[in-house]
Amino acid sequence: MKFMKLGTRPDTFFTEQATRTLISEIPADLVIQINDITYLLHKLQFPLLPKCGLLQRLCYDSSDSESFSLELHDIPGGEEAFELCAKFCYGISINISAHNFVSALCAAKFLRMNDSIEKGNFVGKLEAFFNSCLLEGWKDSIATLQTTATLPEWSENLGIVRKCIDSIIEKVLTPPQQVKWSYTYTRPGYNKKQHHSVPKDWWTEDISDLDIDLFRCIVMAVRSTYVLPPQLIGEALHVYACRWLPGVTKLRYSGSSASQTDESKAKNRKILETIVSMIPADRGSVSVGFLFRLLSISIQLGVSSVTKTELIRRASLQFEEATVSDLLYPSKSSSDQNYYDIELVLAVLETFLKLWKRMSPGAVDSNYFLRSIRNVGKLIDSYLQVVARDENMLVSKFVSLAETVPGIARVEHDDLYQAVNIYLKVHPDLNKTDKKRLCGILDCQRLSPEARAHAVKNELLPLRTVVQLLYFEQEKGSTNKGEITTNKLPKPHEILLGAKHRPRDAQSKQSLALDKEELNVEEATTRASLPPESREKKTLHHLSSKRLDGKLPLDLERKMVIKGDIEETGSEREKVRGHIREESVSSCKLELDPKKIIERARSKSEHGREKGR
Repeated sequence: MKFMKLGTRPDTFFTEQATRTLISEIPADLVIQINDITYLLHKLQFPLLPKCGLLQRLCYDSSDSESFSLELHDIPGGEEAFELCAKFCYGISINISAHNFVSALCAAKFLRMNDSIEKGNFVGKLEAFFNSCLLEGWKDSIATLQTTATLPEWSENLGIVRKCIDSIIEKVLTPPQQVKWSYTYTRPGYNKKQHHSVPKDWWTEDISDLDIDLFRCIVMAVRSTYVLPPQLIGEALHVYACRWLPGVTKLRYSGSSASQTDESKAKNRKILETIVSMIPADRGSVSVGFLFRLLSISIQLGVSSVTKTELIRRASLQFEEATVSDLLYPSKSSSDQNYYDIELVLAVLETFLKLWKRMSPGAVDSNYFLRSIRNVGKLIDSYLQVVARDENMLVSKFVSLAETVPGIARVEHDDLYQAVNIYLKVHPDLNKTDKKRLCGILDCQRLSPEARAHAVKNELLPLRTVVQLLYFEQEKGSTNKGEITTNKLPKPHEILLGAKHRPRDAQSKQSLALDKEELNVEEATTRASLPPESREKKTLHHLSSKRLDGKLPLDLERKMVIKGDIEETGSEREKVRGHIREESVSSCKLELDPKKIIERARSKSEHGREKGR
């Protein structure tokens, strides 16, 4: 920081009971009152009046011998600025720097200490120092501009603000390799000794110390030149937000805003709305994580709906670039007991889908839009795996977010199944209705073989979901007879018939289950000992008798079990799990296709009815 030293005499001002006076043998004959401070000075013995045109005019009618009193409460800069001017007149040593230049110049102008009053006066020296030293320095220009906030009208009228801004903009637009002045750059991991080149965003931290209005003037002026890329403008906005807005640099909200006063909230609201209005329109000028942080803070600060809508729109444009950590923000709603703000993510997702549907039909590169929607689908499923650990997360909100993602966005449902599984583990007391609704978002046909193998053994899933998985697995196996599966599953008609003949009371269930097991083993052993043709006839006869005894077609049975409400009791679940875990007797393995068996049984029964006619 540069400074200018004026005067050579030692400081002989002293204070006594709110009175500032000069140690002198000559009695004071000029009393000046400024706010609560009284100055006892001299009119002619020291060059005070000869250098101040205003005091000359005010003291014009007074005689040289009598004491004269003045009140200068409206002097810019107050008593401190006046004292600098008085010391200059008395020849007392003073130091002028960027921190007191503005107040000193405004006070000198107020007192009319121009060269027209006396050559080499205070105003001339201050202006020369400003133009030759302060405006030439990077940090001096910023510090001077920063102090203009105390006297905005005077600074604007004297041209101090305009000159400082022009000087700063000129230096910001200077190529980095030509930067020779010192600057502040404290980014994590950056070491000036290891980096010989000047970073492109070297200027962003220093201007972040300015007031939001002055900062906006500089940024908008720099943008209007189109010299710097939008990413540098966005980085300057990011640095400023981290400097002034609470919670921008923290992943987890500290809750400090609860103790903010209305004044500080209003100030932060203005800062946030101004930053959002300055974000360049170019995609990628700021990161999507930064947009989500601003959006999270905006909800707490209560910004205007226009600002909030703009943030949601900008975040949705870059939603596919987000990571799970970008979406994890605590809920700030007093009525919401959830830890994570799932409504924020849902709002951005819905806007993204609207834009995606609007742009994708006429898109030249359809592969890009397909990748985009699938990246978002994986992001949401990963996000659901995190929020599923929230004990207060409602099923309705969880399902609503999962169902908002369109089917085209998910190639597989493995990640979604993982999120559902986590939710079931964290919420063990979930009722039957909520379990059914939760598992209803899964598509069994989109699960990988590994996920299906895990799901059919998952004790947390409802029986209805398990039966659907088993039926799909068997349907898939019937179309790929040549493939050998490592996990053998029971045939669908066995599960269906078992559900049809399910007993009502617990004792009859156990006895019938044992009887059925014995009969199945006995019949299977008998069929295994028969020749292939007899074995097939035996099987067909067995299936036909089952259908006649039940008095229901097999298709109707299947609909009843899969589409109906299957009552989930402990013994039923254990029975189905037992079929999955136990393999059939090795000697009773049949290589028959269930569909073909059913078709043959139907054709045989139809042939019998025609013959009877």
